[in-house]
Amino acid sequence: MPIIYKEVKLDHGYRMDLLVEDKVVVEIKTVDAIIDVHEAQILTYLKLGDYKLGLLINFNVQLLKKGIKRFVHNL
Repeated sequence: MPIIYKEVKLDHGYRMDLLVEDKVVVEIKTVDAIIDVHEAQILTYLKLGDYKLGLLINFNVQLLKKGIKRFVHNL
């Protein structure tokens, strides 16, 4: 995702892990615990890309359903 400021496109952008059907942002982690920085990261992707739905998935859990957190951005 490029950074555009006052019509100037900067080469250093954000790199989201997955974008499904140009609608759902999926951020993948393998960490001991999800912290505020991880949540801020996916919320930033949602805001900058004008996406409504995001999933933060942590694979470092015993049950995968405990590692999934859903985010909804109200446009």
